[in-house]
Amino acid sequence: MPGKLIQGPEKATHPVIWCLAIVCTVVAIAVIITGLVVFVGYLVIHPSVPIISVVSAHLDKLQNDIAGLLEAELTVVVKAENENAKAHASFSDTSFFLSFQGIVIAKLVAEPFEVAKNDSLQLPYKVLSSSIPLNPEEMQQVDMALKDDRITFDLKGHSRARWRVGLLGSVKFWCNLNCQLKFHPLTGSYMSSPCTSRAK
Repeated sequence: MPGKLIQGPEKATHPVIWCLAIVCTVVAIAVIITGLVVFVGYLVIHPSVPIISVVSAHLDKLQNDIAGLLEAELTVVVKAENENAKAHASFSDTSFFLSFQGIVIAKLVAEPFEVAKNDSLQLPYKVLSSSIPLNPEEMQQVDMALKDDRITFDLKGHSRARWRVGLLGSVKFWCNLNCQLKFHPLTGSYMSSPCTSRAK
């Protein structure tokens, strides 16, 4: 005679296991809903990263004496721009270093400030450098720049932008500048060239 399969009573699932399963399900659903909200919010609002850029500049003074000391005065105008039509932007930790031939001649800073929706704010800086000591090679480079009517300064720095984008919450982003400011020493006019934190 074939044997009979004898089954014992089924063991019930422990309540803790059920609780964990329910919690995991709720968390998974919440993550999916949050992802959908963020995605839809991005498509609807389409947020833009605030940018900073140099919009104008002028070389007010450039004096080089026989002792190898260079003095410079510049005006640099930096613009902070918020292209978001639905969110204010705030900027903090704003600082830039202006240098010549690798020598830092000024630090440009700004107190925290805000830019309204779809608006911009200009930050005019007046730079008065102390006497910059030049070695013979640097003096020769300055002489050549004066003869060619073209001199270059380096501007590097950043500003921390923060803005709230609807349901997406608060977003922070570093706006970085790293560019050259070129001038005609004879007239002091700025040779305009792209100098912006906008992603290329």
